[in-house]
Amino acid sequence: MYGPLASWTTIAATLVVLGGCASNAPPAAVGSSSQAGTVPQSTTASASTKPAASTSTVQTSTTATKPAAVTVYFDFDSFTVKDQYAAAVRNNAEYLIKSNTAIELDGNADERGSREYNMALGQKRADAVKKALAVLGVKTDRIDTISFGEDKPKASGHDESSWAENRRVDFVLKGK
Repeated sequence: MYGPLASWTTIAATLVVLGGCASNAPPAAVGSSSQAGTVPQSTTASASTKPAASTSTVQTSTTATKPAAVTVYFDFDSFTVKDQYAAAVRNNAEYLIKSNTAIELDGNADERGSREYNMALGQKRADAVKKALAVLGVKTDRIDTISFGEDKPKASGHDESSWAENRRVDFVLKGK
């Protein structure tokens, strides 16, 4: 088995690989949305409104401690998992590996865009988080993804702060 340094090196390397070289992505982004057939980063977005991160602390124990409820938020027209959510994704991956629990990733979008576009974007967001979990060692057959598009808003307003709350992936633990 690898030591803690090897684990952190692997995680760092994973984040670098996921980082890609997206020209419009902010430097804090993990992943690239400049791939063919993906949603481009907005170049006209105004000041970024970031909802409060729902992250849990790093678990160093060998027992599986259920992480706090986690939500990963996304920028407008993006499905790039940002660095600020890397610890939350890692904590969930560690829990899922140790507990053999399954998870559902619920992708969401804000109300802007067509219904079809928002369903596709919500799915791409859920799939991006699934890919990050898989890279960290979670078996993909234990990860279900679903898109709710704009159908399950967290905030009901029609302004940037509400839209920022609605651009998300929610982790929903199954079983145990």
